[in-house]
Amino acid sequence: MLKPTVFHWGELEAQARAGLTDKAAAVSRLVQPHLPEGAGDFLAHQNLLVVGAQDDDGRLWASLFTGPRGFVTAPDDETVRVAARLAADDPAEPMTRRDGRLGLLAIDLATRIRLRMNGTSAPTPDGLRLTIEQSFPNCPKHIRKRTVAGPATGHGGGAEPVRAAVLTTTMTDLVRRADTFFVATASDTGDPDVSHRGGNPGFAEVLSPARLRWPDYRGNNMLMTLGNMIENPHAALLVVDWATGATLQLTGRAEVLWPAGSRAVEFTVDEAVYRPSALPATWSEPALSRFNPPAGTR
Repeated sequence: MLKPTVFHWGELEAQARAGLTDKAAAVSRLVQPHLPEGAGDFLAHQNLLVVGAQDDDGRLWASLFTGPRGFVTAPDDETVRVAARLAADDPAEPMTRRDGRLGLLAIDLATRIRLRMNGTSAPTPDGLRLTIEQSFPNCPKHIRKRTVAGPATGHGGGAEPVRAAVLTTTMTDLVRRADTFFVATASDTGDPDVSHRGGNPGFAEVLSPARLRWPDYRGNNMLMTLGNMIENPHAALLVVDWATGATLQLTGRAEVLWPAGSRAVEFTVDEAVYRPSALPATWSEPALSRFNPPAGTR
């Protein structure tokens, strides 16, 4: 009899293509239908929460909830409450104000700890409630440490978002400088997930105003993001300008590349949204991660 698995067929295919089937099976016990022990205390100390959601047209968007410590809570090991809302001009906002499915990522940049939480969501008077279907910690290898530096001077200043079909010069510059971004994907059954990607500046290449590429560095060996991309090419990126509080949200389609000895993802932009005053705080210059290879290598 075959043992049950927490992985869907795209994840299993990705693991097989990468030669990681046995290693993925060994760590699959980390994926649980409830929060891990200690998650409540961890969540209560966070002031950032990444969200990934799929719109009715199939497109995905990624964004950030922000708030003071305590705005994210876990009243029990199957529930997460978020006492915050996205701005009305955020393209992910409509999906967080209705019943649906969301992927959440709590990430502490100062300690390099992160926790992924996926499930069904429902709006509440002050935010939303997520009922956990899948939760698991991730390895910290490629996270660059940051701490809050101070308030963002442009936050709440009324600057209008810039929407474009391809990357503008400002957007291109932000991608090329980025050492961190977040990627939202979903399975072919519409179950969203959002994860972190990190590297040295330049690890995300701008091939053209409508096409990006980044290496898929080795992490927890489960390849859940790549598995979703195999099943469903729709994907979204969130790039943060940590020095100003601006964000760049991209929705488009992803393709996994499997050259010998390495993996990469190419992303085609369908729409870009640059929000110059999205976040209330700026962040310090990052500490290096010794696991990040030089940009341009895989």
